[in-house]
Amino acid sequence: MILAPMQGLTELLFRRVYERLFPGVFSYAISPFISLTKGNLRHATEKIDDVLPENNVGSMSVVPQILGNEPEEFIALGNRLYDVGYEEVNWNIGCPMRRITAKHRGSGILPYPDEIKRTLDVVLPMLKPALSVKMRIGLKDASEMLTVVDILNQYPLKNVTIHPRLGRQQYAGIPDLDTFNVAYNTIHHPLIYNGDINTSKDYEIIVTRFPNIADVMVGRGIFYNPCFPLLINGKEINVVEENKRLLRDLLNEIYGAMPTNEARIRKTKEYWSLMWRGVGVTELQAKDILRSTTIEQIQSKLEHVISQ
Repeated sequence: MILAPMQGLTELLFRRVYERLFPGVFSYAISPFISLTKGNLRHATEKIDDVLPENNVGSMSVVPQILGNEPEEFIALGNRLYDVGYEEVNWNIGCPMRRITAKHRGSGILPYPDEIKRTLDVVLPMLKPALSVKMRIGLKDASEMLTVVDILNQYPLKNVTIHPRLGRQQYAGIPDLDTFNVAYNTIHHPLIYNGDINTSKDYEIIVTRFPNIADVMVGRGIFYNPCFPLLINGKEINVVEENKRLLRDLLNEIYGAMPTNEARIRKTKEYWSLMWRGVGVTELQAKDILRSTTIEQIQSKLEHVISQ
């Protein structure tokens, strides 16, 4: 099982806490993307602290993810990551955020297969680490995937992860498993499934229907119920108590790592907006905490939740 990249959530702070409490659940994580800025590599590389090996001691293994289609900057960043110890980087052609897709980045490049081919033609001969790809089935139409998969089959990639939604859907609707099945039967690379794996039942449905996939990637589900991967492995645990334990350690990390109360409030609310589902509170209680405006209010209310 692989931890999916989620901006602001699956960063080092979370990866370290999760691996400490539940070691070995994930074989590795794909990092939140490092965005290239054409003509300004320094801007991109200022954001790699999250994946530097010396900062990831005690964390799960990481594959850095790169967002952008500027070949020279891609090569320079990928090779810098290789030089500090990474033998693989991941190319994000799946991000659905509109400000990104408008620039032909993330899933915004999927309707333009010539741009994908041109990027791979230039990057791969010069790239030191292996390259994997994470994508959606299209930006506006699932037929886009067919052309992209045909292109990807022409290159030596480590693996391909597909989230079977369109970019324009963001995270709405349900994953299109029939379209994923087309990729399952046509792609030449190890194929990883990503999308709405929130419970052990969701996991079983995917691995039963697609028994030859290389792996499954988990995103939001790990925040809805951080312990569900342990249930897949048959462990008998008190799910709510274990989720509370993770939440407590995560909050301690946030308060220690964030420089100001404003930053602590913002980061705490980012996690709490998803994690309340797994710790036995109602939506009304969750919203009350999200409406809190001071760090003292949030700490008091969350401590009450955790100690119940």
